Amino acid sequence: MNELTHFSDAGRARMVDVSDKPDTARVAVASGILRMQPETLSKIRAGRIAKGDVLTVADVGAVMAAKHTPDMIPMCHSIALTGVEVAFSDVLEPDASGSIGIRVVATTRCVGQTGVEMEALCAASVALLTIYDMCKAIDRGMRIECIQLEEKRGGKSGVWKRTKDAA
Repeated sequence: MNELTHFSDAGRARMVDVSDKPDTARVAVASGILRMQPETLSKIRAGRIAKGDVLTVADVGAVMAAKHTPDMIPMCHSIALTGVEVAFSDVLEPDASGSIGIRVVATTRCVGQTGVEMEALCAASVALLTIYDMCKAIDRGMRIECIQLEEKRGGKSGVWKRTKDAA
């Protein structure tokens, strides 16, 4: 396990100095699920949500969130993103309450001295929050779950991929 580096010797929070780290290509993939009633998913897929094209707006929201991550996460570095990709898929296996849903996968990329995990996690989160916002009038019981890092590549620590056991 790595030592926590966001604290100074005096125990104060600080932004980590990455100036001595080399630039490397970095990629992060994060995902999450928004559970909803089957009728809500049908309306999203049919383009029958009054506020507009839900997934297009959620895609734009995800990109904006990735670009503004350091504005929301206090010790996050500002980085020059080279790419943000967002994909949506249906989750058709109902849970105990009969809810199905939409899964988002956000992939962020950069060439830099620090990773893009927080950008991917913010992108996935805001995509799901955007869908919730656009559909809440018809399904207030929607539930966001399982926002998590799936994979990261680049930097000193190399490649990490989620396994079933990762918590």
